[in-house]
Amino acid sequence: MSTVAGAGSGLRIRRVANGHLTAEETASIRGLLWSAFADTDPMTESDWAHAAAGEHFVAELDGEIVAYASVAERELYVDERPIRTGYVEAVAVAPARQRRGIGTRLMGVVDAHLDESFDLGALGTGEHGFYRRLGWETWQGKSSVRAPDGRRPTPDEDGYIMVLRTRSSPSVDVTAPIDCILRSGDAW
Repeated sequence: MSTVAGAGSGLRIRRVANGHLTAEETASIRGLLWSAFADTDPMTESDWAHAAAGEHFVAELDGEIVAYASVAERELYVDERPIRTGYVEAVAVAPARQRRGIGTRLMGVVDAHLDESFDLGALGTGEHGFYRRLGWETWQGKSSVRAPDGRRPTPDEDGYIMVLRTRSSPSVDVTAPIDCILRSGDAW
């Protein structure tokens, strides 16, 4: 676990290694996620499994967990080239705390971690405006998933995937094809 200094205005953002959340923290985060996504894209158990498998970023204000994100290591393929990617999962701010800059501060910490630790950051979202102003780019190429029976196009994901270049990013063309390895639940 590490605490991020300078989060501002009493907000404390902690990075917690996979497997090190307490039962109480896990219950609080799950409640926050199910509440935050209730009206847009409801959380599922497979969504939680994807988030729980990563490194956790927990934002607290006055001892209350008010925001969360997770980063899981994945290998994405851009135009057939494998790239070690930090895949951001389950970014959420408690509904009563939204539109106060907490998500922006949380993503600043997540983005710094991606820059230090991965060759690329990626996520799937319908909130492009929020991420674009933080430096993320919408992937414009076709997407697909690599499954045991071969590659399958994922046209519903086209235009949904965003990437963040890091200090170690190879040159990538955001109009090239992008693939991920099949996993349970949502592939992307």
